[in-house]
Amino acid sequence: MNAYVENYVNYLNNEKRSSANTVASYIRDLNKLFEYLEEKGAGDINDVTESDITSYIMKLEETGMSHATISRSISSIKSFFMYLFRKGIIHEDLTDKLKSPKVEKKIPDTLSIKEINLLLEQPKGSGAKEVRDKAMLELLYATGMRVSELISIKAADVNLQFGFIICKDANKERVIPIEQIAEEALKKYMEDVRKSICGESDYLFVNMKGQPMSRQGFWKLIKAYALKAGIDKDITPHMIRHSFASHLVSNGADLKAVQEMLGHSDISTTQIYLRSRQSRLKEEYEKAHPRARMRA
Repeated sequence: MNAYVENYVNYLNNEKRSSANTVASYIRDLNKLFEYLEEKGAGDINDVTESDITSYIMKLEETGMSHATISRSISSIKSFFMYLFRKGIIHEDLTDKLKSPKVEKKIPDTLSIKEINLLLEQPKGSGAKEVRDKAMLELLYATGMRVSELISIKAADVNLQFGFIICKDANKERVIPIEQIAEEALKKYMEDVRKSICGESDYLFVNMKGQPMSRQGFWKLIKAYALKAGIDKDITPHMIRHSFASHLVSNGADLKAVQEMLGHSDISTTQIYLRSRQSRLKEEYEKAHPRARMRA
């Protein structure tokens, strides 16, 4: 079955232009399925039956695996078998009737506005590293970009004159406005120190050795500033993205506008921030309303 997977991976990379993380996730899920099928004696893809796949999903459920993980596995399997069916390698899509378990979307962890301000205040020096770090943190919270997008931005994607940035992912690009504080931090970085760090690189941000910054490198940077700020949370770059969206929605921003800025293809993904807002409103109501406080 390895040959089929290799062709499928080429399809994901070259035709669907899936991200590296997505492809790696699909491969992991399919390898686990193939291990199970080989134990069942299905050595060839045409030996696999619908009941084989159903029993595999049941096995995942019996191990206590979360609904979210099972749902992701099912998505990987369905995508692979649909590919095989469309290519004429199999004569029917064995996963056509396979349903994913309903996954309750968890309200994402966020930082409060006070915590965000504390974090963004930490790079205080005038050295090249501090000025760069300040610009990166301010830009991340100002735009809600993914960290992979932040470290991939080119200097040419920034328009300080009109206050926006062009953010690109694998399949599309979007224009995100930049608020004044982030704009000022970015201007200082680009005018005063960027050349000394980046040299001739097209990237807006690089590490202090002039090399492309990694996700892990930026994650460590945020961790260090969170510790310095005294923020007692397991902070991640994605938490800042969630905070950006949550704070906008809480302050009355249009959900479609937030969806566009985040680059969500489906509005239902953005609607999770409405639940976060409603949860906070309920907390404030129960703290403040006289009769709400009378509850036992």
